[in-house]
Amino acid sequence: MATGNINVSVENIFPLIKKFLYSDHEIFLRELISNATDATLKLKHLAQIGEAKVALENPQIEVKINKEDKTLHIIDQGIGMTAEEVEKYINQIAFSGAEEFLEKYKDKSAKDAGIIGHFGLGFYSAFMVAKKVEIITKSYTDAPAAHWVCDGSPSFTLEAHDKADRGTEIILHIADDSTEFLEEYRVRELLQKYNKFMPVPIKFGTKTEKKKEGEGEDAKETEVTVDNIINNPNPAWTKQPTDLADEDYKSFYRELYPMQFEAPLFHIHLNVDYPFNLTGILYFPKLTQDLQIQKDRIQLYQNQVFVTDNVEGIVPEFLTMLRGVIDSPDIPLNVSRSYLQADGNVKKISGYITKKVSDKLQSLFKENRTDFEAKWNDIKLVIEYGMLSDDKFYEKAKSFALFPTVDGKFYTFDELKESVKNLQTDKDDKLVLLYATDKDAQHSYIDAAKEKNFEVLLLDSPLTAHYIQKLESAHEKVTFARVDADHLDNLIKKDETVISKLSDAQKETLKPIITEAVPQNYVVQLEAMDSQAPPFMITQPEFMRRMQDMSKMGGGMFGSSHMPEMYHLVVNTNHELVSKILETKTKAKKEKLIKQGIDLARLSQNLLKGEEMTAFIKRSFELIK
Repeated sequence: MATGNINVSVENIFPLIKKFLYSDHEIFLRELISNATDATLKLKHLAQIGEAKVALENPQIEVKINKEDKTLHIIDQGIGMTAEEVEKYINQIAFSGAEEFLEKYKDKSAKDAGIIGHFGLGFYSAFMVAKKVEIITKSYTDAPAAHWVCDGSPSFTLEAHDKADRGTEIILHIADDSTEFLEEYRVRELLQKYNKFMPVPIKFGTKTEKKKEGEGEDAKETEVTVDNIINNPNPAWTKQPTDLADEDYKSFYRELYPMQFEAPLFHIHLNVDYPFNLTGILYFPKLTQDLQIQKDRIQLYQNQVFVTDNVEGIVPEFLTMLRGVIDSPDIPLNVSRSYLQADGNVKKISGYITKKVSDKLQSLFKENRTDFEAKWNDIKLVIEYGMLSDDKFYEKAKSFALFPTVDGKFYTFDELKESVKNLQTDKDDKLVLLYATDKDAQHSYIDAAKEKNFEVLLLDSPLTAHYIQKLESAHEKVTFARVDADHLDNLIKKDETVISKLSDAQKETLKPIITEAVPQNYVVQLEAMDSQAPPFMITQPEFMRRMQDMSKMGGGMFGSSHMPEMYHLVVNTNHELVSKILETKTKAKKEKLIKQGIDLARLSQNLLKGEEMTAFIKRSFELIK
């Protein structure tokens, strides 16, 4: 039996590993199974090139719990190690066996074997949860088996063992503060989280299955015990798109998100090997209007090993609302977000994903516009967010971003400009695009616009205020205005001037009486309008409303600030009710008419509540009497 000290530079390396190697101790199982997978794939490759004369019949990895002994076992049928290799790969902590293997077999097929390349420090993550670790291993070369034991100090023992079959067994003697990892449910949870799609089958216990024997009336159904394989070694993203049908993609989506009952709208298959390696499948789910609950659904893998579902920095932020899988060996397993954001490969990957998504959207739009329009409400949030945050995506998306109307029509931006230019261009040659955010709440304003044959867009996403601002800055001669931002004659100013029925003196008499009847945050404006227009209208300046809409997203992606509410009360000096108010002799009756007219206008904007609503209802009944 040999004893010795592990070749480390500090005596307290194991407490450091336990505390600092990974932020989450549960990662140990991912690392050890990655090593077992690595060993299996190495052997497969050596067998393929004729360097290992071994029979490989569906090799698998087994994970076992022994509660009595308080041990957790990870067993593979891979390449194994000689005593000399244990000394080299395990005791020389900084040396990575997989890196040396890749150096030795530089040809393409070795890289294609999917060798993970983290045998080294990854093995020592075992000491985060174990007070003692054993390795029992036998090399494929048929050299004598070796048994290595270490209790978490730099000293170890290494001796021969009678293990007869090829491969490696890691035995973790679980520490008292980590007994959760002796519970079957906890280990299964970790295997399904990190190893669900590992390229080698992973056995965890057994299960019973019903098996039919015989045929016809003599057929009998019996229960048989089989290995419980908890992973899918050949997930959809590892296959060629030509080998997959639409149902295969939907089936894989259900595998990724078993609790998601609604099918995705469409998918994008990623597959590139130059200038970096990347595979994956992204899905467009039906999205809600809430930006905050959408994220962290894309799973990042490295050679089928789960890394994280926080893909910020790798996937452009606007695409973090999608779902699916990205797998790349060019993304390091354990690095900080700031490192990722500065990494050249990661930046290229981010740009590639953006291009693939924009290309897919463009092709869907061209191939079946009707279907694209039907899905618009479910995908618009991603597209608007992308146009706001990514200039390259904005340039691509201009051709397929849609603008729906309150009547259910859809325009691209160029189509919209062409359609409304004759009626909705003002005297300064500026195109005025009217929009509503709520068809019901703004119905009377929409109705007034439609009477003039104006087109009214329905822009009801939480990003609308930012989105239209971006479009205005990109198009000098275009402005957006909500239908209730001002009276239509003011919004789309023409050269014609409407003459007021009231004299200047009458206006000076009327304005203070009305100003006294409205709240302090209202500005009274007397306007000469069409006599058929309402006598009183509540509007809100477009600029103020947009600033409020942006501030409502405070705490989200655009920061936070509080904007006071401000309204305009527009009084139509050509309406007969306004003339009647002026002619009314009794002060009480005059005030009642003014108050009723203002409250009707406020009611149309859903601004009448509480005591004011109660007073309005009482006054209405009195006026009816």
